[in-house]
Amino acid sequence: MTMTGQCLCGAVSYKIEGDMQMCGVCHCKNCQRQAGSSYSVLFAVGDDQIEITGGLTTYDDHSDTGNVVHRHFCGTCGSPVKTTLPTQQGVTFIKAGTLDDTSVLKPGIHFWTGSKQDWVTVDADVPQIEGNPG
Repeated sequence: MTMTGQCLCGAVSYKIEGDMQMCGVCHCKNCQRQAGSSYSVLFAVGDDQIEITGGLTTYDDHSDTGNVVHRHFCGTCGSPVKTTLPTQQGVTFIKAGTLDDTSVLKPGIHFWTGSKQDWVTVDADVPQIEGNPG
């Protein structure tokens, strides 16, 4: 499978070859703030699967557990594009809203549900992790 995507202004684009490793929804407070929404939908691919064109700006965030979270975004339009974690070498988490074709998305897990917004309802058939997915 080939997947493509881009930021809002098109200055950053990407091409992914192969299947995603996972697709999930993060409800942590930092993802809420970073996305400007109630949660962040993301999917994981291997670093060797993705080719990015254009420059990204990086903000080094810290999770509630103290782990570093590298949040990469377009410096022109501010669109969040990807997240990388030193604790998960070789994996890139792509912000699902940047995909050109989102029909491939089927979130299989919700994590940090302990900080989800009260009005958000999660399908009971989808696995949930209250905190750090480890």
